[in-house]
Amino acid sequence: MTDQETTKFDRVCEIIDKHNRNPHMLIKILQEIQEEYKYLPEEIMMYIATALGISPAFAYGVATFYSHFTLQPKGKNIIKVCDGTACHVKKSEDIIKTLESKLGLNKDKKTTDDMLFTLETVACLGACGIAPVVVINDEVHGAMNKDKTIALIEKIKEEEKANESL
Repeated sequence: MTDQETTKFDRVCEIIDKHNRNPHMLIKILQEIQEEYKYLPEEIMMYIATALGISPAFAYGVATFYSHFTLQPKGKNIIKVCDGTACHVKKSEDIIKTLESKLGLNKDKKTTDDMLFTLETVACLGACGIAPVVVINDEVHGAMNKDKTIALIEKIKEEEKANESL
């Protein structure tokens, strides 16, 4: 285990202990651990189940029931494209296809190999008046099109390169 992995695992133990290994605190524990890892790794899910004295199936059942939890690693930048009725009518599907093509993603592969981006399609963001809507890291961008969206992605890539050279 690397030092970073050990530190994260130590944090998992602290979270479980903070909640007194109480199985009734499973959702809160999962939330805090996902905050740490950005997803719920399989080996950590197994450890949580053992530490709380619950079945792994129960722990996974809770984690897969709530859409907030993810069992897959996500990229540093989360892109959410609304495909609700208003956005769909205004061509959000074109934005999705363009992002998939530009980032090398598809309906089964949602995260780039470099872990920089994760693309999610959502049913509605509640911003129909500014459709189509793209949200990147909780920042809402309205009246989007393919070109505006790609420009945002390129800006993020440039910022990442600049940060790497520091």
